[in-house]
Amino acid sequence: MEGKEPIRCMALSFLLSCSQKEAVGLFKEDIVMNQVIETILQHRSIRRFEDRPLTDEQIRTIVECAQAASTSSYVQAYSIIGVKDPEKKRKLAELAGNQSYVEHNGHFFVFCADFHRHELIGELEGKDVLPSLESTEKFMVALIDTALAAQNAAIAAESMGLGICYIGGLRNNLPEVCALLNVPKRVIPLFGLAVGYPAQTPDQKPRLPFEHVYHEDEYNQDRARFLEQLQRYNETVSAYYEQRTNGRRRDTWTGQMADMLSRQVRMYMKEFVEGKGFNLR
Repeated sequence: MEGKEPIRCMALSFLLSCSQKEAVGLFKEDIVMNQVIETILQHRSIRRFEDRPLTDEQIRTIVECAQAASTSSYVQAYSIIGVKDPEKKRKLAELAGNQSYVEHNGHFFVFCADFHRHELIGELEGKDVLPSLESTEKFMVALIDTALAAQNAAIAAESMGLGICYIGGLRNNLPEVCALLNVPKRVIPLFGLAVGYPAQTPDQKPRLPFEHVYHEDEYNQDRARFLEQLQRYNETVSAYYEQRTNGRRRDTWTGQMADMLSRQVRMYMKEFVEGKGFNLR
């Protein structure tokens, strides 16, 4: 199938399999509960996959869904590298901290911030685009565009019954990752996305309370309220770990965050990013 046909066929198949009520959505007060919302709310990271590769049609559909994401000013400042070569996947797994699911999955995508094509556009159109491409603003645009595309890809994959896991560990050794994937100067591999058929069904990690994340009209700086919410969330997270490990762990979220943030990791990043021609002005 070419172009948008895989997406159209999937949508048609879904509609034909639904009753009218299911296709329109299930109404609860003024909220429409539908398959998209349910898929998003059921997300969990999968770190063990069946030994079953994705088809070319599945890969194309996931990438087309990534491309359908919003993009700042139509810039589309990202590229996606699909890694099939077993030796490259093995090496990426090693560079990412020996995470086995980087090597063993249905398909491995690497999402890259990309202004290489825009530098070529400047040459093609006879315009001096380098000052703009080197700006912090354009660096942020590339980061945001890439993240939006990746999340679209993740949701598309999960809607197809696949599992996903983001891999930030690629940033442990970006010079080596760049060499392995042969990326040019104005391209930075930001993270990977392991996709495949789940071989596990892990529990969902509880997220921060709605009230702790959503602020209305202005940022709520009530310290007492903030700390009280954190304490309640710590209790929720601790209970989650206790249940998941049969009492062997009782981690708190604030404890995890304090430990993580007190360690200095990937401190080479500023110099590396600037060396790739980003964030210079």
